[in-house]
Amino acid sequence: MTDKKIVLVTGAAGGIGTEVCRMFLNSGYKVVATHRPGKEKAEQANKWLQEEKLDGKDIQLLALDVSDHQAVSEVLAEALRDLGRIDVLVNNAGITRDSTFKKMSWDQWQQVMETNLSSLFSVTQPVFNQMCEQGSGRIINISSVNGLKGQYGQVNYSAAKAGMIGFTKALAAEGARFGVCVNAVAPGYTATPMVTAIREDVLDSIKATIPLKRLATTEEVAGAVLYLAGEHGGYVTGETLSVNGGLYMQ
Repeated sequence: MTDKKIVLVTGAAGGIGTEVCRMFLNSGYKVVATHRPGKEKAEQANKWLQEEKLDGKDIQLLALDVSDHQAVSEVLAEALRDLGRIDVLVNNAGITRDSTFKKMSWDQWQQVMETNLSSLFSVTQPVFNQMCEQGSGRIINISSVNGLKGQYGQVNYSAAKAGMIGFTKALAAEGARFGVCVNAVAPGYTATPMVTAIREDVLDSIKATIPLKRLATTEEVAGAVLYLAGEHGGYVTGETLSVNGGLYMQ
């Protein structure tokens, strides 16, 4: 048990996920960071901790395949018993399987839906139920600008991320009377290692479409998450906070 607030972050070992973990640690939280099950994935997760200089801090790794409903139910039931509570949940796990819809396979559709959208049910329900019992909690779902405006070649991803926003609004309505706030953050193009590895001329053409003419930093996206989880975000629920440099204005 710990006196610190506890945050569970799925999809932790990525550009945005890593910065979310770092910001929560620096703000005095205990972080539970998920990774895919298996010896190789565990080794990769430990290597990630070392490379990001997070080892030795108050961070715990948790093997969790968010696309496997039964496994998630079992793992989170045990985790909740061990931890006692979870104060903040950040649903950040996500994948892409891009293709035009005419050529998209069922597997490409299903994999994205299972990991990006169906996982919200599996991961959130046990945590939400526990938050309702304790009378407090924050849930932050990482959506995307493409869930708001759509994107060519990403029918599956855009549909999943749009579904995440609907999930957020409906759950916020249910959670409010229990003191549980549920919100989404919708990043635009962000300077993660995957994005910055794009060919320079292509990256320049992307930046040219953004009114602020640059990519978001991972710190800016993680800062939005921390705001919604923190003291000053307590009167915000059912909202989608866009961090997209003006790329899409609602």
